[in-house]
Amino acid sequence: MRLRAPEAHRSNAVHAGAWWLWALGLAVAASRTTNPLLLALVVGVAGYVVAARRTDAPWARSYGAFLKLGLAVLVVRVLFSTLLGSPIPGTHVLVTLPEVPLPDWARGIRIGGRVTAEQLVFALYDGAKLAAMLVCVGAANALANPARLLKSLPGALYEAGVAVVVATTFAPNLVADVARLRTARRLRGRPTGGVRAVLQIGLPVLEGALERSVAVAASMDARGYGRTAAVPPAVRHTTTALTLGGLLGVCAGTYGLLAVEGAGYGVPLLAGGVAAALGGLWLGGRRTPRTRYRPDRWGPRTWLVAGSGVAVAALVAWAAAGPAGDALRPGVTPLTAPGLPLWPALSVLVGLVPAFVAPVPKAAGATQNEQTEQAPQAAKAARAARAARAAQAAAQAAQAAQAAQAAQAAQAAQAADEDREEPR
Repeated sequence: MRLRAPEAHRSNAVHAGAWWLWALGLAVAASRTTNPLLLALVVGVAGYVVAARRTDAPWARSYGAFLKLGLAVLVVRVLFSTLLGSPIPGTHVLVTLPEVPLPDWARGIRIGGRVTAEQLVFALYDGAKLAAMLVCVGAANALANPARLLKSLPGALYEAGVAVVVATTFAPNLVADVARLRTARRLRGRPTGGVRAVLQIGLPVLEGALERSVAVAASMDARGYGRTAAVPPAVRHTTTALTLGGLLGVCAGTYGLLAVEGAGYGVPLLAGGVAAALGGLWLGGRRTPRTRYRPDRWGPRTWLVAGSGVAVAALVAWAAAGPAGDALRPGVTPLTAPGLPLWPALSVLVGLVPAFVAPVPKAAGATQNEQTEQAPQAAKAARAARAARAAQAAAQAAQAAQAAQAAQAAQAAQAADEDREEPR
């Protein structure tokens, strides 16, 4: 008997926070190494899970943009190293660029000069680490539903969550308004490009946005948004201290995890900061009493998804602090080919767990019969689109013919006027 993940629906979907924990675990693992083989493995794991479990939602198409952004970061890092130099010593000189003389106060900065293979390889390793971290963030954006993630925010942050939800809801309306106004100007024969056209389009769009914001504000006020409960001053001060102290601890702990020499104090500071911040958020939620409609549950599959990311981060960090740490940070002087350490590679492969335990999206799990049933509808829509394009082309041809007839009539009238004026 084969064990297969069920088809995803509203009650068993993976929590959006679990996808972020999984992606951040992969990003932490990528930050602990500069080995290009391990970084490629992290990117491959993230890409496989995205390909296996992403939906057809608009945000699911953001993964490709993050891939391009990672490649751009890698190219920029190598270009900066080539033009501005690097402190990495090297003996394999590839090319010598013209060096720009700088004043004495800019000592230590170099523009141009020798470009060595060691410095390029070091820049490539460093840029690949940042690109892999960006790809992991892109995987979280492609897999996690942003609306459900904002819905899961604690009560202390629910005002910010409401503002973000309203903003993300109005964004498509703004795009639709701009497209509608551009189409209307095009039909009237007015230009749609240039500064003047942008100003003439922006004013109606701004007016519509203000009207919608006033309507939403009135409806939210009628439904009780913005009401707060009475909280003693001591609780407010404690909430502020816990939240700020926790955020500072999270920042310091994150720096410790990212820095090679801060592995000893990074984990305790991060754990203490997270605990303090959660306590502050819990106390802050007491001033906004509210209920949740159909809250997202953390089921066993959700815990497996989140746990796999945490396990990858913990195992790779433990391997970086152990005897295999040198393999995770290959040197460039002398210049040698990096190897693939076995234990860290197996640790990264734990991140593939969501591809097998997370529920299968409906689009990915569609049967052949459903696709066959959808084929006539797609063909009908295609025929309707072709008919609409043909009707539009016919209308344009008719307009062109009318314009040509009007021009001929004007020429004939002008010629008749000239004939009548000749006897005079």
